[in-house]
Amino acid sequence: MSTRQHAGGGPAASDVPEPSLAERARTLASLARIGSLSTHSRKFPGFPFGSMMPYAADDLGRPIFFISSMAMHTQNLQQDAHASLLITQPDVSGDPLGAARLALLGAVTEVPATEVGNLYLSRHENAKYWQDYTDFAYYRLEVSGVYFIGGFGVMGWISAGDYGSALPDPLAEAGPGIIQHMNTDHAAALLLIVRRFAGETVDEAVMTAVDRLGFHLRLRSGDRMHGRRVAFLREVRNAADARVVLMEMVGQARSPGPI
Repeated sequence: MSTRQHAGGGPAASDVPEPSLAERARTLASLARIGSLSTHSRKFPGFPFGSMMPYAADDLGRPIFFISSMAMHTQNLQQDAHASLLITQPDVSGDPLGAARLALLGAVTEVPATEVGNLYLSRHENAKYWQDYTDFAYYRLEVSGVYFIGGFGVMGWISAGDYGSALPDPLAEAGPGIIQHMNTDHAAALLLIVRRFAGETVDEAVMTAVDRLGFHLRLRSGDRMHGRRVAFLREVRNAADARVVLMEMVGQARSPGPI
């Protein structure tokens, strides 16, 4: 029998602080600009109909769409307003299954341009060319349920209330750059950090997510892969803070001492 293991929860790390799933979901929703909207097909009843969908998230994390009445997804919504929007984190680690993804479920209804137009245009400037077309209108997904997957072994349902009251992480914009920099330029340093702060010696460590309290890693030892979270030495609020703390952690990892 094969002993290969695709993924697992890895060693317990319940004492490592991290943002709630609601905060992580809000962070992803605020960062992304395009999702996959699933509506109920009019032409093929009972089947979902998927569409690539630009959106802008408002201050409660609700997606705003600017869509034409001639589009099939809009016609589907006019018959059945229930829909879901899948949002995925850009893969910077080389493994899309290690990246975060989010499904927002709810009813999609039309909203006045005066209420959401400026927000949408701030995210999608080219939409200004469609403003004068009478078949285009703004719609909003009123979130009823949220399902978030943060990578290997991190997943769960989030209530609409918890999602709406959470705030995006302060490292949201800087995160992709931090991840790419660490994985590209400091792969050896990540191995040292894992050994010192997670108590593991592994063949490979890839950072997959980062936030104000710490970061997630995908670890490989031979054929075994699992996820692990490592806490920052202290909370960080911006990219400069994160750089300083990561340098301190590498320095501590290189110093002799008990692990």
